[in-house]
Amino acid sequence: MQGQGLIGAIWREVPGIVGLALPIVMGLAASTLIGVTDSLMLAPLGPVPLAAVGLTGAVAVLFYAAIYGLLSALSVRIGTAWGAGAGLAIPGILRSGLALGALVGVGSALVMAALWPLLPLLGQPEEVIGAMQGYWFWICAFLIPFSILTAFKSAFEAVEKPWLGTAFAFLGVGVNVPLNYALIWGIGPLPELGLTGAGLASFLAECVALVAAFLWWRLAPSMRRLRLRREVALREMGLTFREGAPLGAMYVVETASVSVATLMIGAFGTVALAGNQVAQAVGGLLYMLPLGVAGAVAIRVAQERGAENVGALRPIALAAVAVAGVWLVAAALVLALEGEAIARLVTEDAEVVAVAAAIFLVFAPMQISDAVQSAMLGSLRGLSDTAWPALVSAIAYWPVALPLGYALAHWGGMGPSGIWAGYILALAGAGAALTVRFWRRTALLAQSPSV
Repeated sequence: MQGQGLIGAIWREVPGIVGLALPIVMGLAASTLIGVTDSLMLAPLGPVPLAAVGLTGAVAVLFYAAIYGLLSALSVRIGTAWGAGAGLAIPGILRSGLALGALVGVGSALVMAALWPLLPLLGQPEEVIGAMQGYWFWICAFLIPFSILTAFKSAFEAVEKPWLGTAFAFLGVGVNVPLNYALIWGIGPLPELGLTGAGLASFLAECVALVAAFLWWRLAPSMRRLRLRREVALREMGLTFREGAPLGAMYVVETASVSVATLMIGAFGTVALAGNQVAQAVGGLLYMLPLGVAGAVAIRVAQERGAENVGALRPIALAAVAVAGVWLVAAALVLALEGEAIARLVTEDAEVVAVAAAIFLVFAPMQISDAVQSAMLGSLRGLSDTAWPALVSAIAYWPVALPLGYALAHWGGMGPSGIWAGYILALAGAGAALTVRFWRRTALLAQSPSV
């Protein structure tokens, strides 16, 4: 009977997790489309602009990851207050979060700009470096509105309006397309700016999305409670920063690990790199699913924790595992059974298809490991437990996954797919450790809700 009660509780949580995860996933996907539209619209200009977009994006993605991780703590803090019925505290948390978002955005832009002189030292092609300076610095500027808009999106998600943030993210993508066309090619009185125009268009489009979010917050009747006059509190900014910093660092470590794995695959030659790129194009989309579930479960756990409904915490976490598991097991089956066909949609090169299909076979079981790891990471995030899980994830990605992948690839005879095979066991181990941690934390909360 007790088991039936737990299953019922888990099932009741599934719609809430799905309802939050879907818009979060869509919003994350929208944030990647800016670079995609830049690439597609610059393609007629030749390989140099495309290489410049790829090189800039490879660096910028580290900042996107850090900003998203750090400011996602804002959704947990607001979600906890929302669950506790402390609605009057939310406007102060939001205003302080927006101020923190502005500081983080400016800081990120300055750090990325400061990296520019290092690019020639990394052996990058001179013709690409020579063409990309304007684009690079506009993408640096892009980080400022991106960061503030991320703070707005985190707040909207925490007060059960997740589609708002997604709408503003897609507004930015929609505005970017005509601006790109106008500024790349020069329409009417506008100058033909080429690659630099694409960077300027991305910055302006994100500014339009941010202004729209700001005006909605200031004018929409549904936002009345969120715009109550409150002071920006340095203490609140500090609490959000301390809670979010480990997450930001963790996502940077994770992203950097994937970059290193790609470099390791490069040792197998051009065909291996091409096959990996095909596989990564699909893998990058799949990655949004566990990331969205992690964000959703963090908010739901924070809300029930704020309401001191400790008995709901484990069913929420298990519902998140179930939701992520169903999505990713389905994806795993498709990758395992149709990986070769999927690769052929991208390229007809038989050697590249063979490499991509072998990597897809490894990606399939990796989805299942990632489902548990991501859901439990989000669950702990909802308890404001971020430093220890970030350390576990860092260990899983670096001292475990990469050396194990190297061994399987070179000594185990698996080749390029072996690099990613190391992640299967690493993510499974991290998921197990995070599950134990969550169970212990919820047991402590059941004994003393103030823990």
